[in-house]
Amino acid sequence: MYPGKYAKQHPERPAFIMASTGEAVSYREFEARSNRLAHLLRAQGLKRLDHYSIFMENNNRFLEACSAGYRAGLYFTCINSFLTAEELAYIINNSESQLLVTSKAKMAVAAEALKSCPKIKLCLVVDGGPGLTRPFKDYAIATAAYPDTPIDDEWLGTAMLYSSGTTGRPKGIVRPLPETPPSEPLPLFHFLHKLWRYREDMIYLSPAPMYHSAPNAAVSLTLGVGGTVIVMEHFDPEQYLSLIPKYKVTHSQLVPTMFSRMLKLPPEVRNKYDRSTLEIAIHAAAPCPVQVKEQMIEWWGPIIHEYYGATEGLGFTACDSEQWLAHKGTVGKVMIGDLHILDENMQPLPKGTPGEIWFKTATPFEYFNDPERTKATRSADGTMSTVGDVGYVDDDGYLYLTDRSTFMIISGGVNIYPQECENLLITHPKVADAAVFGVPDEEMGEQVKAVVQPMPGVAPGPALEAELIEFCQAHLAKLKCPKSVDFMDQLPRLPTGKLYKKPLREKYWAGHKSRIV
Repeated sequence: MYPGKYAKQHPERPAFIMASTGEAVSYREFEARSNRLAHLLRAQGLKRLDHYSIFMENNNRFLEACSAGYRAGLYFTCINSFLTAEELAYIINNSESQLLVTSKAKMAVAAEALKSCPKIKLCLVVDGGPGLTRPFKDYAIATAAYPDTPIDDEWLGTAMLYSSGTTGRPKGIVRPLPETPPSEPLPLFHFLHKLWRYREDMIYLSPAPMYHSAPNAAVSLTLGVGGTVIVMEHFDPEQYLSLIPKYKVTHSQLVPTMFSRMLKLPPEVRNKYDRSTLEIAIHAAAPCPVQVKEQMIEWWGPIIHEYYGATEGLGFTACDSEQWLAHKGTVGKVMIGDLHILDENMQPLPKGTPGEIWFKTATPFEYFNDPERTKATRSADGTMSTVGDVGYVDDDGYLYLTDRSTFMIISGGVNIYPQECENLLITHPKVADAAVFGVPDEEMGEQVKAVVQPMPGVAPGPALEAELIEFCQAHLAKLKCPKSVDFMDQLPRLPTGKLYKKPLREKYWAGHKSRIV
C-alpha cells in the first residue's frame, strides 16, 4: 500500500487494472493519488492513530483510500459494502471514525447511516459529482486541491477490520502500531512474501471484495513488491478464467465457493482458457470440501496453497498441494503461534479429538473499545486466545477444522459438527449451496436441518429432499445427516465466501428463550 519506491523505479508500471473496464493506474499516478488523500486527511485534523472508514464496492479509488491511511499512521476500517444503514452506522461509530469514503453507488445507504454518526466531519463520494451538500463532497474534486507529494509526517498505518458478525455485533480488531515509516512494513509481510513467492514482476488477480481482510492483505502484499493487481469488480467464474491468459496472471487468492462455481462450468468453458502462467492459487476464509479441492488440484495441478488464520492474527497454519494430498482436509501445519486443542475445561485433548482451537497469541490484538469481549477470547491466565473455531490435530501435526463452536449441534447428548455434512451436500450436482445447523427437537434436544439452494432449473420439493437425505446417508453416519431439508432461492453467504448462518438458524429457534430444549 506504499507505492513511493516503485513510483520512482517503475513509474509507468500499472499498480492496478480494473478488470471490467481495463482502466490502468500507474505507480506514478497511484502515488500521487495516495498523497493527495493523505494531505486531505491531515487537513481534516486526523493525526497518527486516528480512525476513518471506507464503505464502497471494488472500484478505481478503493486502493488509494487504503494507501493514504497506510502512509499517514491511521487506522482505516474497510466496511462490508452490503451492510444496511443501521449496520454501517454501528461500525462507523464504534470505530470512532472521523471521515468516511464511499461511492455514488453506496451513497444512499451512507446518507441514511450518517444521520446517526455525529463524529463524521466529511464524507467523500467517489463519482459523486459537483453540487453535493455537507457532509458530502465529490472525492476527486476534494482531493485535487492537495499536493501530490508525501505529507511531512509519514507513519506506518494499518487496517482495523471488523469480524463478520456471524456470532453477534461485529468487533473491531485493533493491533498496536509501531512508530515506523510506511516504507518498513510489519514483519508478517516479509514472511508471507517468502511463503507464497511474491516478486516484483508478479501479476495478482483479485476476485474478492477488498473490504475483507484476506484480499486486502493480498493486494497489499502485491503492491509491496511492485507487482500489478487485476481488480475484479465482482466474481464471475468464466470472467475469472478469461483474465488469467489476458494479463498473464501469476498469483491469485480465492475462497472455496469460487472453486465450486468454476467446477460447475461446462467442460468446454472450463478448458477454454490457458492457465499456464498461474504459479500459485491460495485459498482460505472457509473450509474447502475435500472433493472440491481434489477436483481443483486435478484440474489446475499442484499450485494450490491453503492457509488458516483468523483476522485477529492469533496464529497461522499453511500447506501446499503435496502436503494437503497426503493429509486430505487439513488446513496445514502451524507456522506462526503455539497451537493447543482444549476441551471445555481447558484441558488438552488427544490427537484426533476435536476441541476448541487456542493459540498462545502470536500477535497482540484487542477488540476496539470492548474489553469484555477481548477478555472472553483469552484464557484465564491471559496467555492464550481463541475465536471459537473447533478442530483437531493429526499424528503428523496437521490441523483440521470441524466447525465454529457456536454452530455445534448437540443431539441426544452427541456433539455434531455440521461442516462435514455441508461439505458433502455442496458436491451434489443438484446443489448450488447448502447450510446445516441444529433446530429444536423435543426428544433429542436438537436435530440436524439442511437448507439448500438448488442449482438453476432444479425443482425443489419432497423428491429432491429425499434424494439429498439418501445421498448424505450413503456417505456419512446417520446421526450427522439432516432429518429434513428446506429450500431457498439464495442462501445468505457473505461476498467473502462465509456462510451467514445466524439468520437461517434463528428462524427455527423463534419463540424459544433458550437454545437448549
